[in-house]
Amino acid sequence: MATGKKLVIVESPTKAKKIGGYLGKDYTVKASVGHIRDLAQPSQVPASKKEKFGRFGVDINDGFDPYYIVGPAKKKTVAELKSALKNASELYLATDEDREGEAIAWHLVQTLKPKVPVHRMVFHEITPEAIKAAIGKTRDVDANMVDAQETRRVLDRLYGYELSPVLWRKVGPGLSAGRVQSVATRLIVERERERMAFVRSPYWDVIAELAAPDTRGENVAFKSRMVSLGGSRLANSRDFTSTGALTPAAQKDGVCQLDAAQAEVIAQALEHAPFTVVSMESKPYRRRPVPPFTTSTMQQAAGNRLSMSSRQTMRAAQGLYENGYITYMRTDSVTLSQEAISAARKCVAEHFGKEYLADKPKQYATKTAGAQEAHECIRPAGSKFHDPSELAAKVPPDQLKLYTLIWQRTLASQMADATGSTATVRLSAPTGDKGEAIFQASGTVIEFPGFLKASDWSRSGSSASSGTAAKDGKTSAKSGDSDDNEALPPMKTGEVFNASEVSADGHETQPPARYTEASLVKTLEAKEIGRPSTYASIISTIIDRGYVYERGRALIPSWLAFAVTKLLETNFPKYVDYQFTADMENGLDRIAQGKETSKEWLTQFYFGDGKGAAQSQDEVHKGLQQQVEQLGDIDARAINTIEIGDGLQVRVGRYGPYLEDTKNLDAEGNPKRASIPETMAPDELTVEAGHELIKNNAGGPRVLGQDPQTGGTVEVRNGRFGPYVALVAPEAAADDESAKESGAAKKTKTEKAATTRAKKTAKSEVPKPKMASLFKTMSPDTVTLDEALKLLSLPREVGKYEENDTKTGEVGEVVVAASNGRYGPYLTKTGADGKSETRSLASEDEIFTVDLDKAKELFAQPKYGRGRGRGAAKPPLRELGADPENGKNVTIKDGFYGAYITDGETNRTLPKQYTSESIDPVTAFQLLAEKRAAGPTKRRGRKSAKTTKSTTGKTSTRKSPATKTTARKTSAKKTATHKSTAK
Repeated sequence: MATGKKLVIVESPTKAKKIGGYLGKDYTVKASVGHIRDLAQPSQVPASKKEKFGRFGVDINDGFDPYYIVGPAKKKTVAELKSALKNASELYLATDEDREGEAIAWHLVQTLKPKVPVHRMVFHEITPEAIKAAIGKTRDVDANMVDAQETRRVLDRLYGYELSPVLWRKVGPGLSAGRVQSVATRLIVERERERMAFVRSPYWDVIAELAAPDTRGENVAFKSRMVSLGGSRLANSRDFTSTGALTPAAQKDGVCQLDAAQAEVIAQALEHAPFTVVSMESKPYRRRPVPPFTTSTMQQAAGNRLSMSSRQTMRAAQGLYENGYITYMRTDSVTLSQEAISAARKCVAEHFGKEYLADKPKQYATKTAGAQEAHECIRPAGSKFHDPSELAAKVPPDQLKLYTLIWQRTLASQMADATGSTATVRLSAPTGDKGEAIFQASGTVIEFPGFLKASDWSRSGSSASSGTAAKDGKTSAKSGDSDDNEALPPMKTGEVFNASEVSADGHETQPPARYTEASLVKTLEAKEIGRPSTYASIISTIIDRGYVYERGRALIPSWLAFAVTKLLETNFPKYVDYQFTADMENGLDRIAQGKETSKEWLTQFYFGDGKGAAQSQDEVHKGLQQQVEQLGDIDARAINTIEIGDGLQVRVGRYGPYLEDTKNLDAEGNPKRASIPETMAPDELTVEAGHELIKNNAGGPRVLGQDPQTGGTVEVRNGRFGPYVALVAPEAAADDESAKESGAAKKTKTEKAATTRAKKTAKSEVPKPKMASLFKTMSPDTVTLDEALKLLSLPREVGKYEENDTKTGEVGEVVVAASNGRYGPYLTKTGADGKSETRSLASEDEIFTVDLDKAKELFAQPKYGRGRGRGAAKPPLRELGADPENGKNVTIKDGFYGAYITDGETNRTLPKQYTSESIDPVTAFQLLAEKRAAGPTKRRGRKSAKTTKSTTGKTSTRKSPATKTTARKTSAKKTATHKSTAK
């Protein structure tokens, strides 16, 4: 047996460094940097294994046996771990205690094949005490948890590899379907459909401003709102359906719906009317603290209070955990250990006083269905919590904000309830023939803030104990619990007041709010779709793949998401059904608990067995394979068409979505079309907006006039890459006009086919029109004939001059021309030998103003990279102000690949849903913060076209086909280790 140090393997280098400092010189701590093996892609399966594993990287005919490989990026890590293991006396696997961490530990054993004792070491916080306790209390790798993770991985592979090809054929290449991502996308699409179908309904009420004396005799103003008129309750937003009509229950109750004119008349009638107190009652108010954070509630709170995305939240939490500041951040549990309760109560007493402690320690029960993989909530680590102020200089700003939130929530869970009283007053006022109007006002007074004190800590720091209470220890509750919530003065029944002002107040029903990351996480958890540890990756995936984009904090589905969701709902409804997806998660939980086997569960899912886990006992269950094989013809046009109304429909095409008007056809009988602005959300594309787009963009080319030199027609058009002008030769214009005339009459199929052939022949013979893009400063609606002719005249010859050839010394003439290109305006210098050189111009206007002297000056300067000419630096498109995190000035600039946000160090491309004018500074600061948190982007190294790396790492010349075949056969023998039959 080896007598060397004990080897401990964790996932991340940061965790390895931290734990290594705690364990001392007798231990060597290494990082696996996540998984070291994964399922092979079909292209990575050796030829000898293709028959079994070649389709999925999984042998579906032999118990769904997976084929694992060590990826190229992980070979160096595996070699280092094997080298460290050679001299180790024991191996400790200290990966996270969840399914993923358990699987990483199992893969390490399978790959490293240790010959020394192996221990599974688990902990939930990285503190000296926790690490030493974990070393002394180890266990074996949990085979059931490994099975559950492997089952999930195989399930996702089968789901994606079976359904994604259907999307490629019927919607577009490169698309993907996912077991959870497709369901999350459907949630967002369904919410947008609700918004598109929503009909706004106006409703009005009346507000009276009154005043009454308080206990000191000073008048206190308050607002009261009319709640009933003539004995009938006034309508509110909850009394309307999504179609804009009153609900059946509201109609049955005789709810009164006022319009603007009626509300104004009532307001005028009440201006001098007496308001009599009908009732005044006070009820005790009590608000209890919420449980400590789970992964889901932490993501929701960080999104709502800190405007942090789920990905940013989990990245910050990972950093806090690895540095030993919080407990493990992937958990479903709200349970606090006795050590944590003691630490929290001690912290409360120190910061706020013993009077703010709950009477006895509070323990919370986990209510989430299917809760798993957890022993404790997310809380500050250790037996003594770090104050947020102690971490200010140790962690990045986003981690500090998140730690403060976790610290507050943990302390609040052990604090006393907030108490006070809520007063409600009802007043009566006569309106004449309309009957009696009843007004109501309410206000809550917090007499003892209790746990709310913890929320004030971040604003007032260590002085929070001084409180924010108003005089007499009372504060008004204005935390958003209700509208116009304020403390009311004391009033008695029968008292009469006059209103200082009475006004009509109009409202409009609002469509369901779009999902934010926080509200989507809440919905996913409520529907048991996915697990909290996966929410961040789910949201990131659907955004990265173009199904969803963000506007501020709102998640908006793309038209592509509509088409993908429509295909899956129409042809695979079960696999985007919320309950079925939740049942799959529960099935994985049962496997992790040893109550079900992986093979049986995957067989039911993929092949079907007559009864499915998510089906009733008398319902036949078809597996995924059978459903895909029996899939009938899919009408791709119907799938990619979204009806808007009045003949308008959105089509999702190869180059993106566009709008069609099927009622108003062009001269050839084809639907008029228009591109859809990228910044227009689906619910904003109403029938009116659609017709406006068709009118502005699909009316065909706008004729500007004739070219005096050629006699051709000059037109402004809208193309795939934006507006441009075109010079159409007289012959082409005549052919086009005759085609329009012939197309106006109805034709038989034979005539249409003959016309089509004739058009194709004519099209090949007629020269293409000369085209030129508009300048950025030009608009297709206002561009003139003279401007168009100037554009069509490009490239403009600036002049000629003689120049010495630097190589031969000979004098030759060069021609300088100015033009506009894909990367902006530029100059070209062309010599007699045909070789050319370019320089960028500072602006498009310089194309027509630059002279030969200026050109010589530019060409005399050294050339920079493509698109980086020597022109003067462009001024920022917009100044946004100082970044709240680092104080640096943030601007929006025009770069090589478009507009981007920068603080001088960190750059972030401006998302396509924004423009430099429309984005608000807060959103821009958040985008920069996310980019800083993500760190630098790793660039792929370029491989030489002429050389390849051999398996020994030596560079060799390109091999002949025969040599390649031999090499492949040789490498095929080096198969990766895959799962043994007895785990």
